[in-house]
Amino acid sequence: MPDLPTPKDAAEAALFSECWDAVLSYADLCTSGSIAANQLAREAFALGIREARAAEDGTRQAAGRRASRLPRIPLLLTAVRTTAAAWEVQGQGHKLDPDLRLWLNSEKAARYTGPPLRRPIALRGLRDMQEPDAALLWLAEVEALPPRAVARRQGLDPAAAMEELNQVRGLFRDRCHRNHLDTPMDAECRSYVRLLDAVTRSPVAETPEDLSRHLATCVECAEAAACLRLHGGGLPAALAQGVIGWGGLAYLERRRRAAEVRMGAGRPAAPDPDGEWGDPAANKARTLRNGLLVAAVLVSALALAVSLMPFGDSDVDARGGLPTDSTPVAGPGNPSGSSAAPGTSPSSTGTGTGTAPGSPKPSGSGTPSATTRTDPEPQGTSSPAARTAACQVAYDLVNQWPDGFQATVTVTTTEALDSWRVSWSFRDGQRVDQMWDASVAQNGSRVTASAADYNKDVPADGSLSFGFLASWQNKNTAPYAFSLNGETCTLS
Repeated sequence: MPDLPTPKDAAEAALFSECWDAVLSYADLCTSGSIAANQLAREAFALGIREARAAEDGTRQAAGRRASRLPRIPLLLTAVRTTAAAWEVQGQGHKLDPDLRLWLNSEKAARYTGPPLRRPIALRGLRDMQEPDAALLWLAEVEALPPRAVARRQGLDPAAAMEELNQVRGLFRDRCHRNHLDTPMDAECRSYVRLLDAVTRSPVAETPEDLSRHLATCVECAEAAACLRLHGGGLPAALAQGVIGWGGLAYLERRRRAAEVRMGAGRPAAPDPDGEWGDPAANKARTLRNGLLVAAVLVSALALAVSLMPFGDSDVDARGGLPTDSTPVAGPGNPSGSSAAPGTSPSSTGTGTGTAPGSPKPSGSGTPSATTRTDPEPQGTSSPAARTAACQVAYDLVNQWPDGFQATVTVTTTEALDSWRVSWSFRDGQRVDQMWDASVAQNGSRVTASAADYNKDVPADGSLSFGFLASWQNKNTAPYAFSLNGETCTLS
């Protein structure tokens, strides 16, 4: 497999990380296994980066004249399709998805490489836009990045991001309308051009029956209608299908799910404080969630107060009057239920061991002590009853820029795993925007990275690694309290 290109600078390194996640997601759709997916992604990524750099160099040599090209992510996705077609020609088609192979040998695939005026309207419209505008449209509509992440990535004022996006949508519509007019078409299609333009401009206009029948039989006019109609929520599908081609809708669904994970499970339309576009009922949902959080805090405080009260003949500790069988109650700032302060080591608190500092550990065959707690997280070993081995974590801050950074995490374990979850906590309110080689969930300061299908198996004395992009404000200190499948790890 070819080596991945080396980033030129920190900004390109951050861009590579985000692009790689998209390329691997689409390559996984196009292939029949994880090994083939990684091979296809690496070849396509190298091809796409070479094409992008060549286009940029050509633009500079042409005294600032802009060449017609796609933004970075859709350019790399089309490179996946091109590489897959090359595999089919070279006799490696058995590595591809069977439906993709049928598509590659059909007239549908030929449209993407044939005469420019016959290519899909969305592909031509996006290519004709200025690259920053096209990138903004793609990130918001197809990649479904959170508004704050889109604004930061494009260097926009978060408060004005929504207005900028609406203007870019209008520009895309204009380009698509012009390209539709330039498309060679028969007399019937030509007779519907003005009517189609008028109907798609209005969110309340009804489609006449004769135009509806025509759109049901004419592929090119139906594609144009999807690109011209900005209302109704069909623009992301029109972009994905028109630019990517095969698997466009499946890719779009994957990116939607990834966005939901980034914003938190069950909150796909959560509002962003720096620029909201999404569900109008998001503020009501946020108020409800805040109310539930306050209620949970009150219940936890009440439970803690009850646990501190002596009852009957309980065995009371002579030092503080606490019953010896009491267990610390979890609170919002202490989700694990440990009485230790954040960042303290297990040796200073005795969490999960039930022994005082320096005391010998109890035998594994004996009865657990009263303070021993069962970890609810899955252990991820080959035996359900086996205990996860000790682990070491290496946290590497790869790049950092104003309000953002890139980092990698490498975990070494002494025992084999058939699944893994790595968790840690941030001190300064950092938020993970995107992760590769793992799926991410964040609850407050606590972040959990879960194994992907292709890297969940880790051999004995082996290591696992993943990377992510995140945002920060004021301070960006290193995270703490790393754990692997619920077991505390040492930070190397």
